[in-house]
Amino acid sequence: MAEPKAAGGPPNPRANHDLNEGEIFNHILRPSDSYDENGVYWADLPMGKRIAFVNRVNNVEAARELRLIGSMTKRDPLSPVSAYFRNFVIPGLGLGLEGYVLFSIGNVKPLFQAAFASCWKSHKICNPQWINAVDYLEILGIIVGQILVGILGDWLGRRWGLIQDATIMFIGLIMLTASWGVTQNGWVICYAWSLFFYGVGVGGEYPMTATSGMENAVGNGRVDGRQDRLHRGRKVTSAFLMQGWGQFFNQFILILLLLIFHHGSGNPPYSERAAQWTFRVSFAIPAVGTLWLVYYRTYKMRAASKQLVNAKKRTSVTGYDVKALKYAFTYFGPRMLATAGAWFCNDIFFYGNKLFQSEFIAVISPNNHSVVEGWLYNLINVGVSLCGYYLASFLIDNKLYGRKYMQIVGFLLDFILFIVPAFHFHYYTSIKGVTAFQTMYFLSSFFNQFGPNAVTFIVAAEVYPTPIRATAHGFSAAVGKLGALTAAVMYNYITTQQVFYVVPWFGLFGAAITFLFLPDTTGLDLFEQERRWRCIRDGREHEYHGAAVHPKHLSLWERLRGVGKYHDEDLDKAEKVRELEAEWNEKMAWRAQESNKAATMGDDGYEGSNDYDFTPEMSTYYDSKSQLMLGEKRVPGSESDSL
Repeated sequence: MAEPKAAGGPPNPRANHDLNEGEIFNHILRPSDSYDENGVYWADLPMGKRIAFVNRVNNVEAARELRLIGSMTKRDPLSPVSAYFRNFVIPGLGLGLEGYVLFSIGNVKPLFQAAFASCWKSHKICNPQWINAVDYLEILGIIVGQILVGILGDWLGRRWGLIQDATIMFIGLIMLTASWGVTQNGWVICYAWSLFFYGVGVGGEYPMTATSGMENAVGNGRVDGRQDRLHRGRKVTSAFLMQGWGQFFNQFILILLLLIFHHGSGNPPYSERAAQWTFRVSFAIPAVGTLWLVYYRTYKMRAASKQLVNAKKRTSVTGYDVKALKYAFTYFGPRMLATAGAWFCNDIFFYGNKLFQSEFIAVISPNNHSVVEGWLYNLINVGVSLCGYYLASFLIDNKLYGRKYMQIVGFLLDFILFIVPAFHFHYYTSIKGVTAFQTMYFLSSFFNQFGPNAVTFIVAAEVYPTPIRATAHGFSAAVGKLGALTAAVMYNYITTQQVFYVVPWFGLFGAAITFLFLPDTTGLDLFEQERRWRCIRDGREHEYHGAAVHPKHLSLWERLRGVGKYHDEDLDKAEKVRELEAEWNEKMAWRAQESNKAATMGDDGYEGSNDYDFTPEMSTYYDSKSQLMLGEKRVPGSESDSL
C-alpha cells in the first residue's frame, strides 16, 4: 500500500493513522471464510444462508487450490506429487509403517498356525498363555507408549517425541526380524516381547502425529489461520490414513513373499522355511523406511516443537506444565470423557469387525485351508477402508457436516450393521444370506473409517490446549486400546454370535457420549482455543468472548452449564485489537534490543508470541500511529523540537 504523503514534505503520520482500520484488520477480526459481508459469523446465519455461505467459501477455496495445482504442474509436472508427499505422506509415514507391521501380526498368525501347528495351533510344544500373550503384549506396549510419549511430547517437545518413536520402532523391527529361540516356545516368548517393545514406539506415534500434524511440524512451525480453519482436519486425517496404506501394502507384500518362498503357490501345506522367510522379510522391509524416518525427523523437522515452545514462553513454563494438566481436567473433563470414551467404543468395533470375515469365509469355502484366501479378503477390506479414510478427509472440514456429525453417524451405522446379523445370525451365516453378510462386513469397515476411527484421532488433540495436547491425546488413545484389549480378552470367552449381541451397544454408547460431551471444532481456529486457554490459566475465563465459546463450538454439556454466556463478538473484537497492538509493541521492543541479531536469524529472528500475521498495511498503520503519538508528545519550542 502506498504511503500517503503531505504535499512537498515527508509522510504524514495522521493520514496513515486515518486509514480505514476495518479494511486493515478485517482478515483477522472478521476473516472472509468465517464471516459474511455483514460481519455475521457463519454459525449464526439462518440455515439457508449458512448453506449458501459455506458452499461459496468451499467453492472459492477449491478453485484456488485447482489454480495452484495447475500453475505447479506448468512449472514442474511432478511438483503436485512432491507437495502431496511433503504435506501428507511424510507427516503420516510413522503411522503408515506401524500400520504395516501391526496388521502383519494378525496376518502372519494363520500362517504360523499352518506351518508350526504343534506350537501355534495345538499347543503341544508351546505354552498357550504365551501364544495369547502375543496379542496382549502388543496392546500393552502401545498403551505404555501412548501415555509415556504423550507426556514426554509435552515435556521435552514434539521433535524429540517423534525421533524417539521412530528410533524405538526401528530397534523393535530389528528385534522382530531376528526373533529366535532354542525351542519354538522360546521363539514365541522372544517374538512377544519384541512386539511389546515395538508397540511402545507405535503408541507414541498417535499423539505425536496428531499434534505435529496440526502444528505444522514438517514446515516452519507456524500455522496459517485461514488454512487452519479450512484444512486442519484434512491435513491430520490425510496423515492418519497412511495407516490404511500401510495395511494395504503389508497384505500385498505378504501375498507376494509367500508366492516367492512357497514355489509360486499359495496353497497348503506350508513349510517352516517358507513361513520363516516370509515373515522375516516382511518385517525387514519397513525397517529400512523406519531408519530413514529417524534421519528425517532428526535433521529435517527442527521446527516441530515451535508451537509448544511459544505456548510455554507465554506462561514462563520450562518443563512440563503441571498447572495446565490440572486445569485441563477441571475445565475439559467432560471432553476427556468424550474423546477417551468414544475411542474405547470404536476399538471394540474395530476388532469386532474381524469376526465377520472368519464367518463368511467358513461358509463360502468350508474346505479351503489356504491363508491366501483370507489375505485376499483382507486386501479388499482394506481397499474399502481406504475409501472411507479418503471420504472422511474430504468432508471432515465441511462446516455443514464436520467432525461431530461424522462420528455420530458412523457409530449409529455400525450399530445397525452389527445388530442386524446378531438377531438373524444363522440366516446370514448360511449360503442364502452370506452375500448380505459380506456386504455388511465391508460397509462396517467403510463407516468405521468414515466415522469414529478418523474423528477420534483428530479431536483427541484439537479440543485441548497446546501445553497438554499430546498428553490428552495419548490418554484418550490409551483408553481406546483398553477397548481393544477388552475385545481381545472378551472374544476368547464368548461365542461369535454372542459377540454380535454385545458389540452393537458400544455404537449407541459412543454416539451418546459424542452427542453430549464432544464439542464441534469444525471451522474453529486453533488460535481461538489458545486465547481462551490463556484466560482460563490466568483465572479470567470470563474475559474471553471469542469463537471458542460460541455455542456451535461447545458440547451440549458445556452449553447446559452456561459456558457460552461469555460469547460476545463486539467485546472479542475490541480485545483482539488490544492484543494486536500489544504484540506489535513487543515485536518492536525486541527489534530495538536485538537488531544486531535479527539480520542473521531469518524471519526477523523474532521468536515471541507470533499470534498474528502482520500484513504490510498493518505495519504501516502501527508505524504511523507510533509517529503520531511521538509527535503529539513533543512540546513546541523545546530543545528536542529545535533540534
